[in-house]
Amino acid sequence: MRLINYSCDLSKALRLLIATFVGFVMHQNCLAIDGQKKQFLATYCSDCHTGSSAEAGLEIESLSTTLTDAGTFAVWERIYDRVNAGEMPPKDAEQPTSTNRLDFQRLLHLQLSETHRQSKGTVLRRLNRREYENTLNDIFGTNLNLEEMLPEDGRSHEFDNVGSTLGLSMVHMQSYIDAMSQVLDAAIAKTVDKPTENHIEASYKGSGEGDKFIGKVWKELSDGSVVRFEGGGYPSGMMRGSGVREPGRYKVKVNGYAYRSETPITFSVGGTSFQRGSEKPTYGYFSFKPGTPENSPQSIEFEAWIESNYMIEIEPYGISDPNRYKRENVDEYQGPGLAIHSVILDGPLAEEFPSRGHKLIFEGLNRTEIQPGNPKDKLKSWYRPRFEIQSINTQSDVSNSLMRIAEAAFRKPVQKSEIDVYLTLFHSERDKGNSFEDALRTAATAIFCSPRFLFLKETSGQLDDYALASRLSYFLTRTTPDAELLRLAEAGQLSKPDILRQQTERLLTDPRFSRFLTDFTEAWLNLREMDFTVPDSSLFPEYDNYLRYSMPLETEAFLQELIAANLPIQNLIKSDFAMLNSRLATHYELPDVAGAKVQKVKLPANHLRGGLLTQASILKVSANGTNSSPVVRGVWVMERILGETPSPPPPGIPGVEPDIRGASTLRELLDKHRSLANCQPCHNVIDPPGFALESFNPIGGYRERYRSLGEGERVNKQVNGRGVRYRLGPEVDPSGQLADGRNFDNYLEFRELLASKPEILARAFTEKLLTFATGRELGFSDREEIDIIVGQCADSNYGMKDLLHQAISSDIFQQK
Repeated sequence: MRLINYSCDLSKALRLLIATFVGFVMHQNCLAIDGQKKQFLATYCSDCHTGSSAEAGLEIESLSTTLTDAGTFAVWERIYDRVNAGEMPPKDAEQPTSTNRLDFQRLLHLQLSETHRQSKGTVLRRLNRREYENTLNDIFGTNLNLEEMLPEDGRSHEFDNVGSTLGLSMVHMQSYIDAMSQVLDAAIAKTVDKPTENHIEASYKGSGEGDKFIGKVWKELSDGSVVRFEGGGYPSGMMRGSGVREPGRYKVKVNGYAYRSETPITFSVGGTSFQRGSEKPTYGYFSFKPGTPENSPQSIEFEAWIESNYMIEIEPYGISDPNRYKRENVDEYQGPGLAIHSVILDGPLAEEFPSRGHKLIFEGLNRTEIQPGNPKDKLKSWYRPRFEIQSINTQSDVSNSLMRIAEAAFRKPVQKSEIDVYLTLFHSERDKGNSFEDALRTAATAIFCSPRFLFLKETSGQLDDYALASRLSYFLTRTTPDAELLRLAEAGQLSKPDILRQQTERLLTDPRFSRFLTDFTEAWLNLREMDFTVPDSSLFPEYDNYLRYSMPLETEAFLQELIAANLPIQNLIKSDFAMLNSRLATHYELPDVAGAKVQKVKLPANHLRGGLLTQASILKVSANGTNSSPVVRGVWVMERILGETPSPPPPGIPGVEPDIRGASTLRELLDKHRSLANCQPCHNVIDPPGFALESFNPIGGYRERYRSLGEGERVNKQVNGRGVRYRLGPEVDPSGQLADGRNFDNYLEFRELLASKPEILARAFTEKLLTFATGRELGFSDREEIDIIVGQCADSNYGMKDLLHQAISSDIFQQK
C-alpha cells in the first residue's frame, strides 16, 4: 500500500505556469526526451533499468515515447507517479535535488496532461444491460428480466458502463428486437376491462405434501397450523395450493408463529416451480415471535413479482438440533419449530390499467374489441379478445403516437421530421397487409432499437440540460429521466447549481436509488462476483443461504448510511457502527440483533468490525471458496479503496498456490516468492493489506488459526446438529510493514494506518464515482480537478454526500 498522493505537490503558481505552457506544447505523438529528461533518466534510473536484467521489466533505453499508445502512456504515467511519490530513485540510491525532481515532474506532467486531454471524453455510450432493462420496464410499466436476453457487456476494469467497452453487433440488435417483442406483449392490454385480482388462500393442511408428511415429519396443531422442524432439506416447504396462473405483482401474507421456541424463528419466503432448471427467487427473510395455537397467528406482508406457475416456498432457518425430531415421534417432539397457518395471495395487482406502456402507444387511438361471431364465446374460459384500431386520419393519429413514443425513448422533445422514417415504416407494414396495431408495434420496436434510444446522446463540451438530466438520472437511479427532470431541462433550469443540487437530493431519497447502491457496489467493490465461488461446506459449514442473502444488503445499507448522513470518508475504513441483521450479528459474534431487517447497530469500542474491509461480502469476493490470498486481497484494497492499479506480474513467474493440506501457510510460501528480485518491489506494496486481512476467513468470519481438511487439531464443535469436519491448522500472522516503512501487528493497527490518510480515500472514491457517473475511465488530465473536488470537501472531513455533490457539480460530470 503506497498511499500515493497524486496532487503532484505543485504550488498554485506552478499549476498556473503549467496551464500557461499547455498552449505551446507541440501537438505531436511522441514524448520529447530533451536533454534535461535524458540526464535525469541516465543519472538516476539507468543503473537499475537498463539491459536484459532491468528491474520490473522496465528498460529505459528501449522505452517507446509514443504517448498516443495506451501501453506506453501507462508506463510513463507510472514513472511519473513513482518519482512523484519519492519511491524512485529508491532511498538507498543517489537522489536528485528537489529542483531536478520538480523540473522532471513538471515537464512530464505537462506532456502527459496534454496528451490525455486531447484524447479524453466520453465516447458515444450505449445503455448497458441493466440500464436497458430498467429503462424499458419503467417506460412500459413491466417487470421483465431483459438483462439475461442480451449479450454480456464489456468491462473497463471493474465497470460495465464505460462507453469504450460497450460495442454494438447484429447479435445485440436481434436481442433488442426480441426483448421489445416481450415488452410489448406484456404491456399491451389483452382485455377490455381491468382484470380482477385473484384471491388465493393456501396452507400445508390438506395439500399433497400435508397428506404425505403430517404425522411423520410435520406436525398439525389444533388451530390448523402445520409445524416444520427443519428447513432446506426434504421435504421442502413448497405449498402447492399457493400457485399463481398469471404473472404479476402480488400481495403476499404469511400467518404463523414460532412454536415451542423461546426466541423468534427466522424463515425465508421464496418462489418455486415444477419446471426443471427454473430460478427460485427469494422474496425475503422474516421472523415470527413465539406463539401458541390459542393466540392469534402473527402475520408478515410484502409485495413481490411472481411468475406464472410459481408457488410459495417457506423454509425455517436456524432451528437447533433439526434432526432430533426424526428420531422421535413427531407428535411428542418438544423441540422448536415454525408453525405456518396459512398463506394468502392477492393479485396480480393492477394498479395501472391499462399499463403506462399501453397508454404510451395507443392513447388517442380508437382501439376496440372485435366481437366474436357467437356472443356466447365470450363466456368460455378459452376466449381471448381480439382488437382492431379504427382511424379516420391515419397519418395524424400515427404521427401523434410515434411522436409520443419517440420522446419517451429519446429522453427529450423531437421534431416531426425525426419520426418520418418510422412513419414510413408503419405505412410499409400496412402495405404488406399487416394490421394497424402490428404495424404500430413494428414502428415502436424500431424506435426502441434506434441509436437515439440505445445510446446516450451527448455533444462535445458542456452538456445541455437534457443530456445533464440523462446523466444524472442514469447515475443515481439507473434509468431514464423522470418527468420532473425533463420539465426542468425543458425550462433550462436543471443546469443551475441550486436546482441541480435540489434534484440530486431528491434522487438520493427516491426508491430507485437502491439501484445505484446495488449497481455501484457490484462494480466498485466487485460484489457481482458474490456467487463466483461457493464456500467449501466441509471447511465452512456455517455458510448458508441466509448469510449469503444478507451479505450484499449489509454493504448497500452501509454505503447508503454514509451518504445519507454525510459521514466522513474515514468511515469507509473505520466506523463505530455496522449495518446488521440477526444472521450477520451471529456471524460476527456480536450481541443478538432482532429480525431479518438490516439495521444500524452501535459497535463496542475498538471492535474489529466497522468499515467496508471486514464486511462478509468484501471478504468473500476477495477470496475463493476454500482459502484467502494476501495477494488477491491486497490487490483488491489497492484497486478498489486506494485507486491504484498494480503492475501485472513479470512473464514466466509462476503464481503461489496454497497448501490445502494446511502444512504451510500462504504467507510462508509468499516469503519465498517475494525473495525473487523481480517480485519483491510489487509485493512490498501489494501484500501488507492482504496480510492484515488474513484475520478473516473466506466467508468473513474472524480467525486466529487457519482451517484445513488435512493436518491439524481436531475441533469439537457442531453446526446444524452435525460435528464439523475441519481441523485447526497454523496460526494466522496478520502483521506487516507498509511500503513507507510503517509497521502493524494486527488488523486494528493496519486500519489506523489506512484511515490516517483520508484525502487519499476521498480521491479514490471520487474517481470511482465519476467513472461510474460519466461512463468513461478518468485519466491523467483529470487529476487536478479531482484534487479540487476533494479539497472542497476537506472542511467536512470529506463527507460522503459532499463528495457526491461536488462530483456532480464538476466539469468532469457536466462536460463531455
